Amino acid sequence: MTQLLIYNTLTRRKEAFRPIHEGRVGMYVCGPTVYGDAHLGHARPAITFDILYRYLMHLGYKVRYVRNITDVGHLEHDADEGEDKIAKKARLEQLEPMEVVQHYLLRYHKAMDALGVLPPTIEPHASGHIIEQIEYVKKILENGYAYISDGSVYFDVEKYSQKYHYGKLSGRDLENTRENTRTLDGQSEKRNPADFALWKKAQPEHIMHWPSPWSEGFPGWHLECSTMGTKYLGEEFDIHGGGMDLVFPHHECEIAQSTAALGHETVHYWMHNNMITINGQKMGKSLGNFITLDEFFSGSHKNPQTGEEMLSQAYSPMTIRFFILQAHYRSTVDFGNEALQAAEKGLGRMREAYARLLKISPAKTSTVDISKLRTECEDAMADDLNTPIVISHLFDACKTINALSDGKEKSVSISESDLAELKDVFKTFGEDILGLNLSEAEGTQTKAFAGAVDLLLSLRQSAKENKDWATSDRIRNELTALGFNIKDTREGAEWTL
Repeated sequence: MTQLLIYNTLTRRKEAFRPIHEGRVGMYVCGPTVYGDAHLGHARPAITFDILYRYLMHLGYKVRYVRNITDVGHLEHDADEGEDKIAKKARLEQLEPMEVVQHYLLRYHKAMDALGVLPPTIEPHASGHIIEQIEYVKKILENGYAYISDGSVYFDVEKYSQKYHYGKLSGRDLENTRENTRTLDGQSEKRNPADFALWKKAQPEHIMHWPSPWSEGFPGWHLECSTMGTKYLGEEFDIHGGGMDLVFPHHECEIAQSTAALGHETVHYWMHNNMITINGQKMGKSLGNFITLDEFFSGSHKNPQTGEEMLSQAYSPMTIRFFILQAHYRSTVDFGNEALQAAEKGLGRMREAYARLLKISPAKTSTVDISKLRTECEDAMADDLNTPIVISHLFDACKTINALSDGKEKSVSISESDLAELKDVFKTFGEDILGLNLSEAEGTQTKAFAGAVDLLLSLRQSAKENKDWATSDRIRNELTALGFNIKDTREGAEWTL
């Protein structure tokens, strides 16, 4: 089995991936808080860990992939005070909170499906695991790392830090955390500003609450992931993933909670994708600078402050996926129409080459060397999921495919076995692992459009065979005038826009 290297945020270096149980992988990824439409910032972690999921299965692992849905407990500004994000949306729209959850969850799933993101094997909801979260809080209290204050339960960061290292994931120390923690209304309940809520007593206006030994209330945001991760993957599991913005406080608090409850850490490899930015600033709902995926797909989004149209055109889901995969998951990606247009053209070139590849007829011998292509792609994927390098290797192969298809050089040929290998590498790495839909046009209208052009070129070919040069030339000239590039190859006519 290929040795996979993973960058572990906890150790700040690449490490050889060795699962706890041979042949099996447990992976937990933080999913969305469903109170609004998914945006490009949501697409990146979904695609990043979809790639990891696909590649682990390609390596032969049986993967249990858990991605949670946060539908309670995530308060405004990721703090311990303020209104629940979903409850606030429900109040503003005069809906039940679970109506909000269901509406946006269905839209999230639809967007992920369009992006080619495979569904996780388990998708637990925080609201469906209240009993388990209460039991988890009890363990932390019993072990002396939490305290009750006016019906709420807070994690005692100072007590924990006397034995363990709070801040080991993010590189912060307790003093630095204390100095940089905002003092908010209601934090007088806490012994230390760095302490965080495990259970919050619900105020009278709070519409999402459950009974507990401490108060009628709701769980803290960090608690759900510790609880559901260990419930479905065990007290120790292989990989925990999410966006880099979750390193602190969310994942740091998870480590503390799990260690306080169980006496040991639960996660062996922490993985984080970097941010999507707009003009160098993180894209996010809380900053108001996000563009939803539906807006990308439709090509319409106006800057709420200036009224300026931010999208110059619509971008297909596969263009968005390709755009994200062109950068390594640990590097930032800055949004721009020019970058997306370049991604659209790049994906188009790869699709054209793949379509040509499927039409190439083999020769008796090969004059092209494709022997290293599979190994090069495999090595890039095994090196911490280096998708940009995989894409560059596939583009190099596209040059070979185009030379074979054009037929301009009689000396360029490929044998049947090498042709089969080339097709399999493109299918395996381009479609199965990168998740790019290379073989089909996207959308019903696009497919109909492509079919109509292919029909015209078929009529042109029939005219040529009947030596009806006038009809043949007319079809070519009029298609050219409409913006089509018609190319005759040894495998037949091809077109591009």
